[in-house]
Parts: sequence; C-alpha cells; structure tokens
Amino acid sequence: MGDKDLIAQQEARDAVEAASFAFQSVAKLDQAKIDEICEAMSRVALAESARLGKLANEETGFGKAEDKREKNRFAAEDVWNYFRDLKTVGVVNDSGSIVEIASPRGVVAAIIPSTNPTSTAIYKIIIAIKSRNTIVLSPHPSAAGCIAETARVMRDAAIKSGLPADAIICLSTSTIEGTETLMKHRKTAVILATGGTGLVRAAYSSGKPAFGVGPGNVPVFIERSANIEKAVTDILTGTCFDNGTICASEQSVVVDAPIENQVRDQFKQQGGHFLNSSEADAIAKVLLTPQRTLNAAIVGKSAAFIANVAGISVPDGTRCLLADCAGVGRDFPWSIEKLSPTLAFFVVDGVQQGADRCQEILQFGGMGHTAGLHTEDRAAAINYGKQMPAARVIINSPTTHGAIGFSTDLPPSMTLGCGSWGGNVTSDNISPLHLMDIKRVAFETRPVNAPRKAVATRNGDNQPAAPQAPKPSREQIAAIVDSFLSKKLAETPAPAPEPPKPEPLKPEPAPAVTTVVHNITPENAVQKPVPITPVDFVSEDDVRRAVDAGQKIYISKKTILTPSARDLGEEKEVFAKI
Repeated sequence: MGDKDLIAQQEARDAVEAASFAFQSVAKLDQAKIDEICEAMSRVALAESARLGKLANEETGFGKAEDKREKNRFAAEDVWNYFRDLKTVGVVNDSGSIVEIASPRGVVAAIIPSTNPTSTAIYKIIIAIKSRNTIVLSPHPSAAGCIAETARVMRDAAIKSGLPADAIICLSTSTIEGTETLMKHRKTAVILATGGTGLVRAAYSSGKPAFGVGPGNVPVFIERSANIEKAVTDILTGTCFDNGTICASEQSVVVDAPIENQVRDQFKQQGGHFLNSSEADAIAKVLLTPQRTLNAAIVGKSAAFIANVAGISVPDGTRCLLADCAGVGRDFPWSIEKLSPTLAFFVVDGVQQGADRCQEILQFGGMGHTAGLHTEDRAAAINYGKQMPAARVIINSPTTHGAIGFSTDLPPSMTLGCGSWGGNVTSDNISPLHLMDIKRVAFETRPVNAPRKAVATRNGDNQPAAPQAPKPSREQIAAIVDSFLSKKLAETPAPAPEPPKPEPLKPEPAPAVTTVVHNITPENAVQKPVPITPVDFVSEDDVRRAVDAGQKIYISKKTILTPSARDLGEEKEVFAKI
C-alpha cells in the first residue's frame, strides 16, 4: 500500500474521531440553534452558488457552469426551505398515546461524486446538521478542490453561528482505501453514498446503515394523447441540463406510433439531431469502453463534443443527439445510461407496448430509479406507474427536475433511493428524516392485567378450569321459564270431560275451604267458607299483583311456580297451601 493510501486512512480515522467528539455537543443543541446554523449555511451557499458552480465545471470538465450554479441554488435554497420547519429536536409528535422523540445518529460518512460535486456537498451538509449529526465528506478525487471549498465556506458560516468546528470535516486526501476506512470506522453511524455502482456496493457491505443510490438509465414514453410540443421541450430540458449529469435525466425516448412523425419534427425544431445508422454506430463506439461500460470521457459533455470525438459533423446549435434503436441490451449501446445529451429513440404501438419497452430498459440498467411519461390520460399514467419498477414516475415534466423535487412535490433531494429494485434500503428521496432515529414513548391503551374474578381449578391440581359462561340472573331465569311454560300451556289441549260420577246414596257435607284470593276483613271473618280450587300456575307478575292488592295466592303440590315467583312469594308470604 502506498504512502498516499496510508495517509488517507489515518486522516479518515482522525476525522471520524474528531467528528464523534463534536457530536456530543451538537446532539445537545436545541431546535432554535440548529435552525440558526442551517440558515447561515444556506445563505452562504446560496451567495457562493455561482462561484462554486464555476469551480466544479472547471475542475471536472463536466456539465455547464450556469447549470451547476442552478443546482447549487436548488440544494442551498429549495432543500433548506422545504425542511426549515421540520422538527428534529426533542418531541416531534405527540398523539396522546404515543410520543415521538427525535434522536440523532452520530457521524455521517458522506461520499461526494464528481458529476454533481458542489450541489451534493451543500445538500448533504444541510440535512446532516439539520438532524443534529456531524459529517465527514469524502470527495471524488477529480472534484476534491471544489468540494473542499464548498465545505469550507459552509463550515466557516456554521462556526460563527455556534457549531463546533469539527462538526463538518472534508478529507483532503482522496483514495479508495481512505473512503473504505471512513465507512467502516466503528464510530461512523450512517453512510450517504452517491457514486458508481462499486462504491455503493462497498457502502452496503461496510456493515453500517447506508443510503446508496443505483444508476439511472431513465426511459420516457410519449403517449399518443400527449402535448407533443411540451413533451419534446421537457425531454430536451431534462437531458441537456448540465449535459445530462443528473442520474434522473432522460436516456431513452419511447414514442407511440401514431405521433412518431410529429415527435421527430419537434425534436428537429428544438435542437435535436437524428443520426443515420452509420453515424449512430460511430457514436456508439465512443459511448462505451471496450469492456462495454460507459466511457467516462463523454460523461457530462455536449452533443457537439461527443460528435467531434466520433468524427461526426452535426449542425450548429445541436443540443442533443438521437439514434433509432432496434433493441435493448449489451448489443445495443444506445440503450445504456449515457449521462450526456444523447437519446435512444424507440417506436411502439400503444400504451402497453410503450410500458413494456420502458420496463425492459429499466431492467437492463436503472432498476428502481426513475421513469417518465407524457400523456393527457390520468388513468394511463397511473397504470404506467403500476408497471414500472421505478421509485419515481414523473408525469408531464422533465424527469431530471421532477425526480429531485424541482418541478414536482417530491421532497427536494440530490440522493434518490432506488428501493429493493436497485438493491437500496429505501425508495425515498433522502432527507433529514433518514438521518434520525425516532424513539416512541407508548402509553398503555389496552390493559393486560385487568381485574378478574377468581377461577376455580379442576381436579385440585391448581390448573385453571375451562372458562365458564356467565350465570344468568334470577330475572333472566324467571323470564325464560315464564316464556317456556306460557308456550307449553298454550300448546297443551284442554282435557276431555270426565264422565259423570254416580251420586252417593248419602250426600256428604262439603269441606270448609276459602277462595283462591281471599280478602280477610272483620265483616267476612265470620262468614261461611267458600269451596275453592288451587291455582295451576304462578308467575312473578301474579305475585306482585297479589302483594299490591294485599291478597293471598292458594297453591297445591301440583301448582307450577316460576323460580322468581317462588322467591318473591315466599319473601312476601303470600302463598297459602291447601
């Protein structure tokens, strides 16, 4: 291992240790102080956006200085304005039964690419500090100078507002070994990885929580109901912005057959140049390396530059190169992610064929990232979205601007998750929310140990008996019996009359009996007894009427009493047995 690698590794270790120590102070800052610091960083980054954009363009040779200025402005202003009022300290939500409390994670390892160096640095610094973390930036070697300068101006402004000096650190020696040491350090809490596939895989294999992004290779479908002029304008705006260095920029155009000629005409009118087959083959040879990977020498370059490298002459004012493409895959170089103003051109017949072709392009390269559609049919847009293996489906807008939240209501971000399709942990646009842990204080709402009646055991073995159904009350039992007996009595046929008995030779005197319900008064106390018969059935209501009237109810052994009638009658002493 060379001296530079050893130096880079030691610098990374020292940086994480220093940032970890600073984190102890940053984590204790209140919301007002955090927001004050972020406000100061946003203002200085906005003021320096043009200068930093020019530095990035000059150092990397990618894109356009004016477009990099706009990306810096977006990261400094739009990102901050969107998250300005986000609560990141203490209680962030209280629903009564659940109280959510934000907790910072610690040291953020931020890997910064060469394609969008200054804007990505601005964005990652703001979201890290907003969520009360500290950050160590590992810049791409070809953009180390502009990234370091971006970190410096933001750090100086933050220190003046009360941020510890080591809360923002940019590594000065950039090597793969140094970056790996940063990502794997025991005090690194989380990784924000923006870069090539190999770097993102390294981040995920570091053993740390990591938010990485996959490649783009964005297809966009122009459906027959679309506003053709606007669709072409949007596509050229997206793929030509900063010469296609944003991974969400359009890479292929899929056109519905009935509007093919109109679309071609619009591209020609707006600066698109269609290549013939031999010209397309010549460009294809400079798009890829002999290993069939993207040629870094054409990334972020203009259409004229790429044509010149391939030995092709194009008209003045050419903004974008287009080539008819017969298929998708390794044998069709134009179907890959090109990160330049170059578009593959496909023709299909109908919405389903268009969606199938776009899905095929994503599956070849770009799974989970972004897809686009231009249509006036909302239902078609939703169905297209259902089919696409992409986290962002942008409708009637440049995918470059729509995916990052510039022209849509998506959270503004320079790091776009690709979900499980792209091997990423999330499909979100990464924000301060992803750099916090949320603790939840949860109050009991369904008691586990509510008071219960003692349960009898079975067989004396101290084992709980089977659950018993609740016993009915006296009133419920009486009502059930009353209902049953009333029904039975109504159903029982009247007995047949008995044949007359022969009269006795000598009549016997009648027994002395009283009436069924007998009022005992002084006047009738000396009257002669009246023959009576006992009642057949007594309900609780019969007892209550007798009690209210001060009467007796005469019963025999054959009299049927409901349980409630028996209990009440015995209590009130209204029964007289005969």
